[in-house]
Amino acid sequence: MPDNSALFLSEKVKLERYCAYEDRCRFQISKKLNASLLSEEEKSLIIDGLLKDKFLDEYRFASAYVSGKSRIKKWGIYKIRKGLSSYQIDPLIIEKSLKELSSTEYLKSLKDLIEKKMVLLHSVKNPFEKKVKIIRFLTSKGYSLSEIYQAGIEED
Repeated sequence: MPDNSALFLSEKVKLERYCAYEDRCRFQISKKLNASLLSEEEKSLIIDGLLKDKFLDEYRFASAYVSGKSRIKKWGIYKIRKGLSSYQIDPLIIEKSLKELSSTEYLKSLKDLIEKKMVLLHSVKNPFEKKVKIIRFLTSKGYSLSEIYQAGIEED
């Protein structure tokens, strides 16, 4: 047991609650622990305990992140991959969780975004300008050009 057992236990319980509320990754927990007064060994013990007790699971976090960002925020694969990389998730875990995306649902989300953007751009008369604005919007959401063309934007 670590030297500061009361501080250690309070941090551990606090982080267990933090992880139970929402799926977290190791990077988020490490960031939280950096603000504490615990030693590196104690921080490592807490992270190992969270992993062992299944409070912390990188794959579960990545799957929830992919699911939420694609369904709710309607992000494309590239933006999701970049977001997961910013949390220092293993690239193998990222690719495995991205494979869980339903291609039909993904394409439907993309088509919905195209339709909504078309409605918003009704005042733009030049079809080329409208197309460029839609493509720029969709690439900022993380979709590739090939996906955009597959969804219904015509190539010129």
